[in-house]
Amino acid sequence: MFGRGSRGSRQAEQEAGYTAHLGAPVAVDSAVRLDAVTKTYGRGNSAVHALRGIDLSIPRSTFTAVMGPSGSGKSTFLHCAAGLDRPDAGRVLLGTDDLTRMKENDLTRLRRTRLGFVFQAFNLLPSLTVEKNVLLPLRLAGERADRRRAAEVLTMVGLDNHAGRRPAQLSGGQQQRVAIARALVTRPDVLFADEPTGALDTTTAAEVLTLLRRAVDDSGATIVMVTHDPVAASYADRVVFLAAGNLAGELYRPTPEAVAARMVDLSQVGARQGQAA
Repeated sequence: MFGRGSRGSRQAEQEAGYTAHLGAPVAVDSAVRLDAVTKTYGRGNSAVHALRGIDLSIPRSTFTAVMGPSGSGKSTFLHCAAGLDRPDAGRVLLGTDDLTRMKENDLTRLRRTRLGFVFQAFNLLPSLTVEKNVLLPLRLAGERADRRRAAEVLTMVGLDNHAGRRPAQLSGGQQQRVAIARALVTRPDVLFADEPTGALDTTTAAEVLTLLRRAVDDSGATIVMVTHDPVAASYADRVVFLAAGNLAGELYRPTPEAVAARMVDLSQVGARQGQAA
């Protein structure tokens, strides 16, 4: 199936692809880039500044985890980076295409063809077979239902013998594998994952995270994952931390312990700032 791949050498190459700017690493070959992205909800005293001028590049064929305390802007970051929400200022580039300048119809077409999504809820259609759920993005994009491609991605996630089953006949972990296969079927430029293991037990979560890791190492996928779990984040090449809508640092070659310690620091800083206010 998958080989583990030389993650250490890959990571060294990936780190070399970043040019170190203060709080704003810029990649030589970016899959996604955010330039001075801001997003505010509400007005006046009740305004929530979800993102405050984010500058960030995501290199191709890398696995990036995004973490931060509650209210740090993680979900808004993912929504803006994936073209699901428009920033108030700044721009978001997918390759060389500026998502912030696109019309809604063009954005919808782009999301269907060049982006993949995996969420905590599996969002499978219960009336469709596994194969048809996987083929759905191709149908929505107006492309041919390529059953060989569906078989290929189902083999990648270890479910090639389950194509004819329906979601209710699968375990939670198997359903999330189907969701990953569905996200990969169009060969997206970037796969965005929002708490993909939040509804899974520890063992099943590890299996799903290993699949995501191998999609990067063996297939060259680019993955951006929002998570609250330091263990999940440790599967990534880099962890980007957000706090109060700002970039608050990053960590390469993360371990669960190092990620957890950084999260404790961010939470303590936030608590002190709240007391001072």
